[in-house]
Amino acid sequence: MLIRSFVPAHITAFFVPKFHDDPLRAGSLGAGVNLSKGTNVFVSVETGTLERHIHIAFNGEPVERDEAVISYSVADELTPKDFEGEVEVWQYFDFPNGYGFGNSAGGALGTALALSYRFGGTYLRAAQIAHKHEVLNKGGLGDIVGQLAGGIEIRVKAGGPGIGVVDNLFFEDCRVLVVPLGRLSTKEVLDGDVIRAIEVEGSKALERLLADPRPERMMVLAREFAERTGLLSGELLELAKQIDKVLSSPSSMIMLGKGLFALVRPKEIEMVREVVTDLEVPFDIVEVFRGRPEVGRWVG
Repeated sequence: MLIRSFVPAHITAFFVPKFHDDPLRAGSLGAGVNLSKGTNVFVSVETGTLERHIHIAFNGEPVERDEAVISYSVADELTPKDFEGEVEVWQYFDFPNGYGFGNSAGGALGTALALSYRFGGTYLRAAQIAHKHEVLNKGGLGDIVGQLAGGIEIRVKAGGPGIGVVDNLFFEDCRVLVVPLGRLSTKEVLDGDVIRAIEVEGSKALERLLADPRPERMMVLAREFAERTGLLSGELLELAKQIDKVLSSPSSMIMLGKGLFALVRPKEIEMVREVVTDLEVPFDIVEVFRGRPEVGRWVG
């Protein structure tokens, strides 16, 4: 039986990290948006071998344990210890790894859902296991609860699935422009000196968004957060200013990646497409994913 799961890519607009010794109580406050593209995970389980084997591949290429610690940890926990057979996990990413699209969370959650579907379990328990290993291995703090919520979300209480509280913003028809330009290490940022500025500015942004909960307000606050923390500067900031010329709401930085995103109204799509094409940067324009991650038997 081949099982498929889909987890939306998740962009964080601004955030406040919340650390805790219990990984299920660690997480982040903030806001973000889920995309109609993301991570597809396919899981095949075959019995009949004398030993328990787990194999993981990224975009068709096998990866060793040290290259995919989070997903291997999830698979180890959810594959019964007495299972004798082959578990193969293929993860396919629509966006590059390390660019701020929540790929490690998508791979972890997608793997957890597919294996729970096969071996038994619950949606919540699968998500908690994925979140736990994300936190323990410093892959991220808030992507999984954001991906579970779908749409444009606000994380109002930190913590993993079942503990953290996530709300959603109402929004009318819009698309999301993404400009992925490079990698930025979540671990290095969270371990760095900028963390204090992130905590202060992120808390202010969340308070102001809750007082005026609109997607347009989120983008204004996201841009202020990105600039005031010093994360958005230099050439990336200049690029954002060029894109802003044809948008009704400002663009901002993908947290945490070297890239930009923006909410685009239908009437603005062609104008923004022309601008980014002229700037000769990679880009995509995708829909907001409104549902929650999917899992089921694959027939294709």
